[in-house]
Amino acid sequence: MKLAIKSLVVAAAVTLSASVAFNATANTQKLDQLLQQIQQQRTVEGRINQERERAFLAERADKQALLNTAKRQLAEEEARGKRLQQQYAQNDIAIAQKQQELQSALGTMGEVFGVVRQTANKTVGTISSSIVSAQYPGRDVVLRDIAAATELPTIEQMEELWVAMLTEMTESGKIAKFDAEVVELAGGTSTQRVTRFGAFHLTTGTDYLIRNVDTDQIQPLGRAPQSKIHSSVAAFHNARAGELTSLYVDPTKGNSLLRLNQQRATLMEYYHQGGTVGYLITVLLFIGLLIALERVLVLSAVGAKMRAQLKNLNNPSTGNPLGRILKVYHDNKDADVENLELKLDEAILRETPKVDRGIGLIKLFAAVAPLMGLLGTVIGMILTFQQITLYGTGDPKLMAGSISLALVTTALGLIAALPLLFVHSIVQSRAKSILQVLDEQSAGIVAAHAEKEKA
Repeated sequence: MKLAIKSLVVAAAVTLSASVAFNATANTQKLDQLLQQIQQQRTVEGRINQERERAFLAERADKQALLNTAKRQLAEEEARGKRLQQQYAQNDIAIAQKQQELQSALGTMGEVFGVVRQTANKTVGTISSSIVSAQYPGRDVVLRDIAAATELPTIEQMEELWVAMLTEMTESGKIAKFDAEVVELAGGTSTQRVTRFGAFHLTTGTDYLIRNVDTDQIQPLGRAPQSKIHSSVAAFHNARAGELTSLYVDPTKGNSLLRLNQQRATLMEYYHQGGTVGYLITVLLFIGLLIALERVLVLSAVGAKMRAQLKNLNNPSTGNPLGRILKVYHDNKDADVENLELKLDEAILRETPKVDRGIGLIKLFAAVAPLMGLLGTVIGMILTFQQITLYGTGDPKLMAGSISLALVTTALGLIAALPLLFVHSIVQSRAKSILQVLDEQSAGIVAAHAEKEKA
């Protein structure tokens, strides 16, 4: 600040000297005003500097007070830390002493505590997954508390453990009925009358039920078991008092066999595993059966007409093979035996294709069906080896589809061939019986005509 004032004075002096040098007639009042302004500025700046100095000194006093306070608090905390360390060490020693006293006081009770906890752990798993818990829920809550406890169990807790185990044993030998919420396959729940067979099964009046341990809900099987197993439930519930009935029981308490039964493939699922080859075999079977049905109906009708014609040989009808052959005889009565025999043979040859029509095709289908099954087997084995090459043999499920194709197509081919062979035999026997009648009547006509010529 003093340097600034000196600079202003020097500047003013230079200005004055310059003014004197260049303008000797300048007004001296301006110089007095300038001097007065400089003096006023100096006074103001001095007051400002004094105020700044006083503020700095006051702030320094405050900071010093804060520093002194912080040092005092640090000393107090250090002293408190030392006291806590000493107290912690003393408490640690006291805890060790108390633990020794507790072990001495426990004696054999420690072994009892260990047995109780171990038994509670085992019993919790059994009870939580038991079907009996569907009728008596919440029994595992107390047991979980006992298993997780870190102190001696009370008499009440040990009694609860005993009661839970006793309840499980007694209820596993009873058939009980109770109302419970059952999850429906279509969604939602409904209150139904449920029958519990010991610790093995839950059923309604017609269906098996299972208990979902994860959700603690009773739900039906996703797919009904085999009909003989499923029908035993209704038969049991519909039995009269004192009547002995049988019921299929899952010894795994419904957790394995019934659930695995849901994964059992139905006949339609097995059929569809045959794929395209299986469908083609089915087409052959239906076509063959349709042809056989048509042949049986036609040949039965022809046989009936021929039996009616046998009763009236003198009036031949063109609506049946025998009538047409008799018509040939009546048209050629005047011919010799040889010509008549040739005429009759020709008529029989004309009737034979009509009678035997379609029989050869049925036999062909019966022979082709097993061959197509063999083709499906070969295709399935090729796919199996291809999957083994790509994925190895680590997961048998990858090969299950191809193996099913191989086996199912073989079975379908044999299943299709058996009925086709039977119906072919039936149709062929009827055709042969018709042709045999035609041959017999033709031979009889020729013999009678030959006797007439000899006479």
